[in-house]
Amino acid sequence: MAQQAASPESADALAAAARRLAEQLAATGTRLVLAESCTGGLAAAALTRVPGISQWFCGSAVTYRELTKVAWLDVAPGELARVSAVSREVTSAMARGVLRHTAEADVAGAITGHLGPDAPPGDDGRVWVTLAARAADQVAVVAVQAHQLAARSRDDRQQEAAAYLLAQVSHYVARRAV
Repeated sequence: MAQQAASPESADALAAAARRLAEQLAATGTRLVLAESCTGGLAAAALTRVPGISQWFCGSAVTYRELTKVAWLDVAPGELARVSAVSREVTSAMARGVLRHTAEADVAGAITGHLGPDAPPGDDGRVWVTLAARAADQVAVVAVQAHQLAARSRDDRQQEAAAYLLAQVSHYVARRAV
């Protein structure tokens, strides 16, 4: 099966979302870590194209497979079996886990989803994004959002999902600073 390249528009939207988030992180002094599944590290790659982001971006755990989510992010195997990797519960566990493992980060963003083809009915093109924040010694989920991707191709969906993750983090960081 031939892979279709992402459209220039989706790549531009991702780059713009990365620049906006970098500006928000710098303006607020917020340090970020990501946990990416369906985006395969694309959000982190977009952020690392922004000069100076290393002051604010701690890294990204690309946990594409379920056993990696368990081993790296402490996602409960029973939770995966009960609700699947594409769920509110798992993306929340991913965000909490990556933030717990990254002491220097203030905020975590996590994403999981189905980009297709062959997604289960109702899950095709759906992603879950969760944000977690650190307050004192506590890690708490602060936002969970399901989003239906508009793009049709897998490449465009991956770009759109990564841009959506970065935009959600940017909105949260901006609200948090007020």
